[in-house]
Amino acid sequence: MAIPASFQGRLKVPAIAAPMFLTSGPDLVVETCLNGVVGTFPALNQRSTEGFVEWLEEIEGRLEGKDAAPYGVNLIVHRSNPRLQADLEQVVKYKVPLVITSLGAVPEVVKAVHSYGGLVFHDVINRRHAEKAAEAGVDGIIAVSAGAGGHAGNVSPFALVQEIRQVFDGTVILAGSISTGAQIAASRLMGADLAYLGTRFLATKESMVQAEYKAMVRETHAADIVYTPKVSGVNANFLRPSVEAAGLDLASDEAHGGLDMENEAKAWKNVWSAGHGVGAIEDEPSAAELCQRLTAEYREAMRQACNDEFAG
Repeated sequence: MAIPASFQGRLKVPAIAAPMFLTSGPDLVVETCLNGVVGTFPALNQRSTEGFVEWLEEIEGRLEGKDAAPYGVNLIVHRSNPRLQADLEQVVKYKVPLVITSLGAVPEVVKAVHSYGGLVFHDVINRRHAEKAAEAGVDGIIAVSAGAGGHAGNVSPFALVQEIRQVFDGTVILAGSISTGAQIAASRLMGADLAYLGTRFLATKESMVQAEYKAMVRETHAADIVYTPKVSGVNANFLRPSVEAAGLDLASDEAHGGLDMENEAKAWKNVWSAGHGVGAIEDEPSAAELCQRLTAEYREAMRQACNDEFAG
């Protein structure tokens, strides 16, 4: 088990609020950090590098001098992201504590973040991607297992964590249908260091998505999630009612043109992503209330696990 030294003593529960496209902003990041959960956001949630800098300055200003968890930024390193280099330069300038990279493990990005002492966690959906991330020198690997929202994999979390552990001795973070503190505890018991929660934070007061999106998250179940590459060219999980409302024909044989980050915001505007964990979501708390609930649930679950009659 390997929780980074820079995280130790700063978390109330071993969890990260995942960076969600068009969803995570300064309010969500700050409130999660102030309540002991790592808060993150995608750089591309701002339309320009200048806007990205404004958010960095706002987050750092609101967290300065506070007892808070670290914050992080998600960088899409795919070749179709025209802002990668400019955004990375600002990450280095502001010494962002955690950088989460997606859609490619690039040693040069890792080196740039390590130059000021920052951490790099990388999204993977299978063992081969984990091996490449380890070779690139990342500090943590995020196991994006079956049922996760967004660009998810289709491998069982039990299998994926085990296989990553076989090729990587750094921090392992588990993503996929985690909505409660008990499930965070379960991720720890199965070998992950941290849990990664996205969908559960969609339905919070600080989430930037529209009320209709939050309502759909509360009203749907795992059976309402569809896994398809037809929205953005890469397999991802989406809410079926939003897919149908957008008129997208999943049965069509027409191929998607492939991932293009310049068009992602348009593609995801009306087709809404979520993971299988929607079935556990019935309310819309503030981020602070949710973090406090997760912490209490986690502690109770771990207490019960320690008292289990089979624990010895």
